[in-house]
Amino acid sequence: MEFLLNSVSYAPALQAMAHQFPWWGWPLIIIVLILVVLLCWWPWGKKEEAAPMVARQAPVVGEPDDLKKIEGIGPKISSVLAEHGIVTYAQLAETGVERLREILDQPSLRIADPTTWPEQGRLAAMGNWQALEQLQDQLRGGRLA
Repeated sequence: MEFLLNSVSYAPALQAMAHQFPWWGWPLIIIVLILVVLLCWWPWGKKEEAAPMVARQAPVVGEPDDLKKIEGIGPKISSVLAEHGIVTYAQLAETGVERLREILDQPSLRIADPTTWPEQGRLAAMGNWQALEQLQDQLRGGRLA
């Protein structure tokens, strides 16, 4: 019974406080809290399909290789490959021919044929320069003659 009597004595103070706090205060606080929780919880940038292809390439270890040693790759194509994260022979060897064609899908680069580039890149990455030279002797502009 004392509890009820004591709680009644707080009623005027609660009513006075309620008049100072606007009616839209609690809904606003709840909305802000929900937004904060959503912003902290939301998986920003974790979708794999949204990631650019450059992020999927192997990281560069050490110095980039001179891709112009590959038959059919000149300075312009080398710079375009570098823009897409392909700067070593090993990365070139791991990149599929279809992906290379996608990278070269520019009007000035469409005449290039990347069919043999992964194989040449594999030989160069292994340091098998003699086999690379023999393969390149059979090529004309990067294509099998």
